[in-house]
Amino acid sequence: MRSSKMAGVIFFSGLAALIAASPGRAQEPKQTEQTQPSQGQKATPAAPREEPEPQAQASTAPAALPTYRPPLRGAPGGRVGGGTRGTGREVFLLSALAPDHTGLTVHEQPTLYWFISRPTTFPVELTVVDPQGTQPVLEVKIPSPVQAGVHRLRLADHGVRLAPGVAYRWYVAVVPDPDRRSRDILAGGAIERVDIPDELRKKLAQAETGAVPFLYAQAGMWYDALAAISELVEAEPNEPAFRQQRTALLAQVGLAEIGQ
Repeated sequence: MRSSKMAGVIFFSGLAALIAASPGRAQEPKQTEQTQPSQGQKATPAAPREEPEPQAQASTAPAALPTYRPPLRGAPGGRVGGGTRGTGREVFLLSALAPDHTGLTVHEQPTLYWFISRPTTFPVELTVVDPQGTQPVLEVKIPSPVQAGVHRLRLADHGVRLAPGVAYRWYVAVVPDPDRRSRDILAGGAIERVDIPDELRKKLAQAETGAVPFLYAQAGMWYDALAAISELVEAEPNEPAFRQQRTALLAQVGLAEIGQ
């Protein structure tokens, strides 16, 4: 009888030891202790996890703007005419997109830009003149009606090439009465072709498309800077940054009223 009691004690002691040494209990993770707020004190919410800024938000940053540096040499001539003018119901702002001095280009066949604020049914003509010549270098009649906005004329489309070192004059005219040309509404500018500086050539060869207007503007090549940024506007009309850059460029030569 005593031996059977002793065997039972040994059995239960061994069973308890096995339960205490069970791996499941030893590896059971401890619960994280949460500090309970004291009475009358509100619990502080956990700080929200910081999410990285979405990459799309980078486009909201202000766009870089080109800086036009006029040529140091004081070339004569510049922008003429313009302003809000017209007759009857056709009152509009007409302007040649040219600086108030002779603008430069490195291209033999550059592009000329002009602006009209409202559409017109009057005939519109564009003329390029060599001051040393007796006849215009180019005379173009633009089909009516002419819509409002920025317009361009590529000299390459008309086979016109500019000689270097000549300060050409160019004009855009709205013609209310073809029999009385003294009533023409006129705006114009001056353009001269120059040799491209070696430094500018090297920079252009390595530049991305979006940097080209900036390089031309810094080098004082007005017509090339305007053409480069205008081509970007035409290629991506829904990109506001390019329109902002062109507006800023125009404002630097007194054409802030042109807008985008």
